[in-house]
Amino acid sequence: MPGAVATTGIVAVVVVASASLALVGGAAVAAQRLAGTADAAALAAADAASGAVAGSPCAEARLVAEAGGARLASCELDGLVATIGVAGAYGGISFDAHSRAGPPDASSP
Repeated sequence: MPGAVATTGIVAVVVVASASLALVGGAAVAAQRLAGTADAAALAAADAASGAVAGSPCAEARLVAEAGGARLASCELDGLVATIGVAGAYGGISFDAHSRAGPPDASSP
């Protein structure tokens, strides 16, 4: 019987470790997805600010953020440059991501 108790303990540890790794992996995927959503929302806002697409920059960013399953947390415009913040959650863990899009700096080589 001592072997059965040890085996049960080892199996329990493996199950708990696997579940923990799955949760951490899922959170990492959710964070990357949120970062991609922030990038897409910033690009949409910058396109609207430049006139490439019709609409209000922040309204376009909100539509893209909601399509990505996130909430638009902030939207700032500085000329044609849009800085966007989005928020989301996974398993009770809150995430936020920020992105900036616009034309390149004139001073960059």
